[in-house]
Amino acid sequence: MQTSAVDEDKTQHSLVFFDLETTGFGSTCEIIQLAAVSGDRFLNLHVVPPCRVHPQATEVTGFTVVRQQLYLHGRLVSTKSLEEALVSFIAFLLALGRPLLVGHNIRRFDCQPLARALEQTGLREQLEASISGCVDTMPLAREVLKECGMKRFSQEHLVRELLGVDYQAHDALEDVRALQKLYHVLQPSPEVVARHLFSLSDIQVVRGYRCQLVPPVAACGTAEELDNFMKIP
Repeated sequence: MQTSAVDEDKTQHSLVFFDLETTGFGSTCEIIQLAAVSGDRFLNLHVVPPCRVHPQATEVTGFTVVRQQLYLHGRLVSTKSLEEALVSFIAFLLALGRPLLVGHNIRRFDCQPLARALEQTGLREQLEASISGCVDTMPLAREVLKECGMKRFSQEHLVRELLGVDYQAHDALEDVRALQKLYHVLQPSPEVVARHLFSLSDIQVVRGYRCQLVPPVAACGTAEELDNFMKIP
C-alpha cells in the first residue's frame, strides 16, 4: 500500500478495532488470538502457535498449548491455521470497504507479529490492500488527553479512568470491544486521527529467533513504556 500524504477523507472511513494475543512479549512472538470489531460486527479467531507459550504470557492471557492443542484457562479452544485466520481477517476488512485499522500500542507491538505472519503466508499485499491505513490509539490518547494530567496510557487504565469500568483485559475480543468504547469517548478530531495514521507497509519485520520470550527492557525505556509494551496494566 502506498504511503502517500494523508488527506482528511481517510479519517472518514469505517473503523475496525483489532488486537492480538501472542506467545510472549517480544517482536518475534507468534499469534495465538486475533480479534476485531466494527460496530456490532466482530471476529474472534485462535491459532495454535509453532512454539511454546511463555509462562508469563500464560499468566497474563490464560493460553497454553498441550500436544499441539490450544487451551484457554484449561478449556480446549477451537482453532484455525494461521493462513485461514488471516484470510478470514482480510475478508472481514474487505466487507467493511477498506476501513482504518485501529489498535492500542499497535505500531510498537501488534503490527510487528501481524506483518511477519502475513509475510509467512504470502498475504501481506492482500491485507495492505484491504485497509486505508492504521491508527495507534496510544499516542492518539496522549495528544487528546494532554491537558488532563493523565500519566498512564495503558488501555486498561484509560478504560478504567474514562469509562469507569473494569473489563477482562488480555482477551483480544474483550480488548477490542473496550477500545471501541474508549475511542468514542476520546472523540478525536479528523486532524488528530490524521496525525496518528500510518501504513502497515511502514512496519519492518524483525528477523531472527522466533518467539522472543523476554521483553527488551532497553528498547522500552521507562517503566510505563515497558508496561505498555508488555500490555500489562
